[in-house]
Amino acid sequence: MALTIKQIHPVFVGEVSGVDLTRPLSREDVAAIADGMNRHAVLVFHGQDITDAQQIAFSLNFGELEVKARPGNIRKASESRLGAGIGDLSNLDKNGKIISGDDRQWFFKLGDRLWHSDSSYAEVPAKHSLLSARVVPSWGGNTDFADMRAAYDALDQRTKEEIEDLVCEHSLIHSRAAVGFTDLTPEEIASFRPVRQRLVRVHPETGRKSLFLSAHAGAIEGWTIPEARSFLRDLTEHATQREFVHSHVWRQHDLVMWDNRATMHRARRFDRNEVRDMRRTTLAGNAPTIEQLAA
Repeated sequence: MALTIKQIHPVFVGEVSGVDLTRPLSREDVAAIADGMNRHAVLVFHGQDITDAQQIAFSLNFGELEVKARPGNIRKASESRLGAGIGDLSNLDKNGKIISGDDRQWFFKLGDRLWHSDSSYAEVPAKHSLLSARVVPSWGGNTDFADMRAAYDALDQRTKEEIEDLVCEHSLIHSRAAVGFTDLTPEEIASFRPVRQRLVRVHPETGRKSLFLSAHAGAIEGWTIPEARSFLRDLTEHATQREFVHSHVWRQHDLVMWDNRATMHRARRFDRNEVRDMRRTTLAGNAPTIEQLAA
């Protein structure tokens, strides 16, 4: 069966069929998936019962795994239950037990329920993220995606001109404070110091412009904090209108792949007393967005 991609939302999101991610891909299938990512920004693969090693092997067809210069979490390496290259987006501790509702790690991960772009708090933000559903809860736990290209296109010309050269500061400190989590150590605060990101970014492969918004964005250079946050909230409300958003309802063994250079996403609530085992690989971006200023 040949690989096919069917668009399932009016402006983005493709559903892929005719491919088995447990096996090596042909060059033709890799090219088709890469093209599908550029077109649809989010791709959904159903029925992919893969191992961590197979997920990594599939991911490496499209880039190198992200290696952060600074951590993006408060979880220590000694507390991880998964091997190198796999991010643990579950509600499980290192022993496979459900995390306590008053655990720092649980509070910290609640920030993922805000609209964000993976690793926008890093100088070189992430390229693609690939999330595999190993165990899904009986209720909730959807992932919402917003097409930031379509959101940019829908702005009026005056706003496009106003934001063209704006630079924001992104930090995990801001996104976690937004959900009331401020219990950070001095070392964590230093590690999460803000980085500069353009508010409008240009996709390096398609040339399309998109908004680069995220809950991590808490300031705009040259603006007062109240004005900046009010404006960023307005832009986020615009970008997450229904016509730009797709909500993915997870099935066990789904794999969803998205382009952080063209989308935002957020996790949704679920019954935290049930296991939700989600594993992510993340591909490294190619350059700081701020370099577009010189271009």
